[in-house]
Amino acid sequence: MSQAQPLSSAAHSQSQVAGTAVGFMSVCSRVNMQLLHECFDLGPFHGLCFPHPDDVLEAPQELSVRRSQDAELRSSSQGSQKIVEESQEPVFPDTMENIQGNIAKEAASEEALTAVQSGSVSEPEDIEKLSDVSTGYAQDHRVSSRSLASLLLPEEPVHFRPIYRGASAAFCIQLFCIDEKYEARSLDFMNFVFSLFSDKNFCIISLPHLTPEFILIQNFVKMVPFSTCTLEQDLYVFHRAGLLKSIHIRFATFLDTPGVENLVRTLMLNKSILEDLDRYNKARKDPDGTLLQAFVAEVAEQIVGIAVIRNEMDIEYIRSHYNIEDFIYFSHHQREEHGHMHHFALNPIFRHYTKFFLKEILRLGFKSCLYYPVYPKSREGKFQNPYAHSLTSALHYLVPVRPRRQIVYPLEKLGINAPSKAVSKDPISYALNHTNRKLTLEPKITVNAKIIVVGASNVGISFLETLVFCSHLKFNNLTLISTHGLPGKKLLDTEQRKFLASDHCFNDKDYALMSLCSWVNVVVGRMTGIDRAAKHVVLSTGEIVLYDHLILCTGQQYQVPCPTGADISQHLTNREVPNSSQRRYTGKVPCNHFTLNEEEDCFKALTWIRNNSITTEGNVIVYGNTIDTYTTVETLLNLGVSGSRVHLVQPPPASTITCINNYSVESAVADALAAAGVTIYRDAILAQWNDGLHPDPIYSASFTTPTKPFRLPCSMFFSFCEKNVDYETFKALNDTCLVYDGRLVIDTNFHTNDIAIRAAGSLTKFSNRYYSNEWTHSNFSSKEIGFQLAAAMLHLFDPTLEPVTEPPADLDRLIPMYKGAKIQGGILPGSYHYLHIAKPAIPTPLEVQMAQPNYGLEIVTGNAKNGTYFRIHINKYKMVETITCLSREPFPTSNYIRLFGQHEQLLNNLCARYDENLITDLYSYFTEPWCLALFHDRFIDLRKELRQILASKEGEDLPSIEQLAHQIEDEEINPTEKPRQYLKRVFEESIYKTLVERSTLDYLHYNRYHLPMYAWPGII
Repeated sequence: MSQAQPLSSAAHSQSQVAGTAVGFMSVCSRVNMQLLHECFDLGPFHGLCFPHPDDVLEAPQELSVRRSQDAELRSSSQGSQKIVEESQEPVFPDTMENIQGNIAKEAASEEALTAVQSGSVSEPEDIEKLSDVSTGYAQDHRVSSRSLASLLLPEEPVHFRPIYRGASAAFCIQLFCIDEKYEARSLDFMNFVFSLFSDKNFCIISLPHLTPEFILIQNFVKMVPFSTCTLEQDLYVFHRAGLLKSIHIRFATFLDTPGVENLVRTLMLNKSILEDLDRYNKARKDPDGTLLQAFVAEVAEQIVGIAVIRNEMDIEYIRSHYNIEDFIYFSHHQREEHGHMHHFALNPIFRHYTKFFLKEILRLGFKSCLYYPVYPKSREGKFQNPYAHSLTSALHYLVPVRPRRQIVYPLEKLGINAPSKAVSKDPISYALNHTNRKLTLEPKITVNAKIIVVGASNVGISFLETLVFCSHLKFNNLTLISTHGLPGKKLLDTEQRKFLASDHCFNDKDYALMSLCSWVNVVVGRMTGIDRAAKHVVLSTGEIVLYDHLILCTGQQYQVPCPTGADISQHLTNREVPNSSQRRYTGKVPCNHFTLNEEEDCFKALTWIRNNSITTEGNVIVYGNTIDTYTTVETLLNLGVSGSRVHLVQPPPASTITCINNYSVESAVADALAAAGVTIYRDAILAQWNDGLHPDPIYSASFTTPTKPFRLPCSMFFSFCEKNVDYETFKALNDTCLVYDGRLVIDTNFHTNDIAIRAAGSLTKFSNRYYSNEWTHSNFSSKEIGFQLAAAMLHLFDPTLEPVTEPPADLDRLIPMYKGAKIQGGILPGSYHYLHIAKPAIPTPLEVQMAQPNYGLEIVTGNAKNGTYFRIHINKYKMVETITCLSREPFPTSNYIRLFGQHEQLLNNLCARYDENLITDLYSYFTEPWCLALFHDRFIDLRKELRQILASKEGEDLPSIEQLAHQIEDEEINPTEKPRQYLKRVFEESIYKTLVERSTLDYLHYNRYHLPMYAWPGII
């Protein structure tokens, strides 16, 4: 029972069991509404106020127009920070009496609070917050959608906020406690406290954001903070109507149409929802004949939710392109049990019934699985991709499904043995989300810690990807601070040449398959400062972003070169000019000077070329000696710029190692440049722009060389000098007293000297105490670095992981060595498609490497100048260590990356066949059907399984094959025959052969939709 002690504006309620108090709640009607309106977006609940005639709910017309024009410039926001897809209408006043009557009736009956029946549910666990909605693409002009992600660049306008003039409709919880044994009955307090404030419709509570979710708060809705909010507490709201247990889920009927129209009228895609509802009511089918089902949620004879699903017809594609089998066994589900969710909208008042709604959809629709795709934003329009479904408020009750790496098939060579079109087709890429009967019973672990990632580098994206795809965790406060927001906007068409070389970590398709904008807040801006005491980041806009964990992975960028100022009329040489490589350019950057670091930079350069007739007139200077200079020159030539007007100026190299480090490839590229008419200047140092006059725009550039200087006319200047840390980033790090020694200093666990700040990528270096200054994160794969950074942090949030054990004292000074391949590639002059895959290593000239006695051997076919060059380096352990390709024809890069680290015998005895002159073209060799299993994403699992078989013992007293091999190596046994023959005989005479064959055949059979070119017993 509950008792109250009413005061003038506050009340205390206690819960008793057998006369003993087991819970306490203190509530108060005094609420600082002005502060709440300034800090939180309360639009879905009318600002927690009663309606008033003077309320200003819509922006002035001119502001609305400007806002819609700027909508596309905004960064995409996390699904958990959008509310626009929900009906913005609370329960209407004319039905309020009916609802309150239902509350009173249900409160009088204990059974109504606990019974689970058709129309009521007691489901406190894993209740989602209000803002956990949407895929982050469309916004309704009537509803503000502000979060951390809505921080805009300075030139963007401040967006309209509604003004509420009505009286407060909320009271607040000041104190709450309850015996853990009775915590499941926490919601019983709400009936009683609402009876104390009969004139209030909302109950609110504010909590420190790191407070673990307790059962009471799981029934509340977490409000979205504005970007200017600096409160360190989260606001939760509960509506009086949320006490109703009589929610009823049923199939929709014609009579529900007016109620659904009223529910979804503020949604951007309301027309699509209503059209699908009409199709269901008329034919129960889509136009293509697919079964359609529509469900409504009803409370007090009012429609409060709508969901539309259809049968999933692309189940073969989903199985072959997504790791859906991480969550289900396909053999346990009938084809018709897979459902495709098109629409899901629920009044925010009843958000805590979302999971119940999903369960009822599965039950009533006879489905076991639901799938929801998130399509990438369409650049053609400002709103949704035409393939996109309406935004769903249930997104955080679904789990994101990792995409699978696909084999690039030689379809013409395979013929009838190629995979089916359902598997090999290439539709528009989308991110897949999923739930099933089992997952609806598994609550996610909520992580409210504010994790701020600065820099959208490959390291940062890999870090975010790893966290997002932890299906049992729900990160509510992942934020990315980036100058241009999330990458993957497809500003450059995929068919066009790219200005910059690629490291093949992520491409536009990968970004579409991840849909990070559904889960991550994105702040568009630059970091200019860090306040370690207050734990916030200062942006170039003057705004601040609070953090609990700050991740710095800004990387290094090409900088504007600083001219030496040498007067070439004095005929100076490089020896006679000061070294300006360490000087920072502080003047105005000329409008026709370009440093390309991101896709946005490349797009600006491309726009400049087209708008200034660069393809028909004017000289272009490309300054630098990195691989990006070659890819940029090739892009210019491909755009139509005459080679005679392209000048490649290379400064003196910083080391003896070239950017390609392969003489055959370099000579082929040099010949292609000469054939195109491109002039190359070597060992040239930039002296002046415009002969020392005002440099904007650049009309000429002067250079000194070891012999005589020269001057070139210039219409466009590309700079690819050595990369360095951006000055604003350096200043922010230095001013906050983070240890900086040429780069930001970290330990082996990514920590800086501040325990709350971690860093990774080329921004960093290891502390001098490791005595490994030649090794940095730049030597390793950025994608692997990001994954390892996330793995190191997950121990802070994931209770299912084993506790981290401290390394032994003698190992504490060793830096980690990552094994992923370091990759670079692009299209070089001559239209050569280039790819280089190598193990992480300290850069060394190729000739020096090959001179080592333990180098191994190289396998080379074709000729670089003919565009048929393919080189594989096999190390002394017979493993593939380096791959270099140069071809005039495109090749399957993703396939070749899978060859790295494989034993040459897995490649069909590559060395023996090459020695016997059976291999004349490696490009053709790796399109033969036998090797396609090597490119399969689950081949590594087969290798682990076979290794486990060989490491197992056939009997208690018998050694395993692995142990026998070690005993022979250690000379503990001395077989009369050769060791290889001995192990082969033992293998064939034991059970190992049968187990290995069975495992291999099971692998081929289970993955036959990807590998139909292989035969197995029973296929004939």
